[in-house]
Amino acid sequence: MKIYKKVFHYCLILIVLSLPTSFANAKNIPSSFADLAEKLMPSVVNIASTQTIKTTSNPFKNFQFPPGSPFEDMFKEFNRQTERKATALGSGFIIDRKGIVVTNNHVIQGAEDIIVSVNGSTEYKAKVIGTDPYMDLAVLQIVSDEKFETVSFGDSDKARVGDWVIAIGNPYGFGGTVTSGIISSRNRDIGLTRYDDFIQTDASINQGNSGGPLFNLDGEVIGINTAIWGPGQSGSIGIGFAIPSNSASHVISQLIEFGETKRGWLGVRIQEVTKEIAEVEKLKKPEGALVASVSENSPADKAGIKAGDIILEFDEKSVDTMRALPKLVAQTKVGKRVTVKIWRNQKLISKRVLLGRLESSKEFKAENKPEPDTSKYVKVENLKISVRDLDKNDISERKLPKNTTGVVVTEMSEGSPLIFVSVNDVIVELQKKKVINSNHFLNLIKEIIDNGEKTLYLAIYNSRNQRSYITVKLK
Repeated sequence: MKIYKKVFHYCLILIVLSLPTSFANAKNIPSSFADLAEKLMPSVVNIASTQTIKTTSNPFKNFQFPPGSPFEDMFKEFNRQTERKATALGSGFIIDRKGIVVTNNHVIQGAEDIIVSVNGSTEYKAKVIGTDPYMDLAVLQIVSDEKFETVSFGDSDKARVGDWVIAIGNPYGFGGTVTSGIISSRNRDIGLTRYDDFIQTDASINQGNSGGPLFNLDGEVIGINTAIWGPGQSGSIGIGFAIPSNSASHVISQLIEFGETKRGWLGVRIQEVTKEIAEVEKLKKPEGALVASVSENSPADKAGIKAGDIILEFDEKSVDTMRALPKLVAQTKVGKRVTVKIWRNQKLISKRVLLGRLESSKEFKAENKPEPDTSKYVKVENLKISVRDLDKNDISERKLPKNTTGVVVTEMSEGSPLIFVSVNDVIVELQKKKVINSNHFLNLIKEIIDNGEKTLYLAIYNSRNQRSYITVKLK
């Protein structure tokens, strides 16, 4: 018994002696962030961006008149257009002594004027160097010859869950606000951007913190505060998200050098590899990105990648999930020749791919077409549809005959008699008469109804640009 007691006592001493060594390896909990905050504050800026919002009102807007009625034009004269200035508040940080500022794209998007406040007092005008809506980043240049205090990017890959962080920003316009917390999680995908890979933190982040820096205890920027998660997104509940500095700095360098991004492009549409797909394909586990389709003449197409292939590795980096592939491709230099390992017919094979540029691809250009001007849409009450004039861009993109005129269907309301017509169809003839534009189309409809005709005879181009004739019975 005495032997057992001695052994137990000896073990207890070893455990007690080992405790200080374990804690010594951990970072000390800071007693104060005051010195760090004082050092970093001059490099963090408040951003106010303004834009003009135009609205049109008419006291007679609820009055409906037949198309072509003289009253319709008369009451349009009562339209009142008002303008008001809208201001968005955000944060940013200076990375170059000449006054280069990093922030979120959504902070300055659509801005006519941008004012940057340094040290909470001195205000400067700023201009946009470049923006990247896909990662929600923007780079500004302060218009001044002064030299500014700067901060540097740290290595966000070294940031660990549980590490201390501090955020500095302009929440609700209260500039120079410092909050602290820890990294709560890594690699968060919240469906906000195409390249989600957020650092999650419980440091308080609120509206106005957007674009501000997330610092480690060495005073390095390891994240750019971008989003919050809360009831109605109204305030912080300890779940904030920051773009990792390693991902952001790559894009920021391109915006500074080129004024735009130059992302790698593979040219595949992908989907998730489910457990069931993995079983059918004889994969050990669900991983990789399943190629759903390959764009014609894309880098993937030229390299021989096919629909049904599962991409498991890109440029010597594992593709663990579908979401990992777009990030890996985007961060790879345009024109680089990379090895892509794919799973095909239950075998692992390799393909050499010469990467293209995303921004030059047809898919990117189609995605980033300017929004149509809805003010040019014309409502055709009798047919319960809306149309707009066919323009030169439509003719070029759809490869229609050069002399084509007509209207493009923009909206179909419930109960429309045009049951064989769809949105984006082009109406080029009505009752064998060539349709010139929207107003002409309205006048032809009015004429047909006034004459008591019961059938419309239309010539249309459908979404596949196939020309056909259809008849529609009017009630």
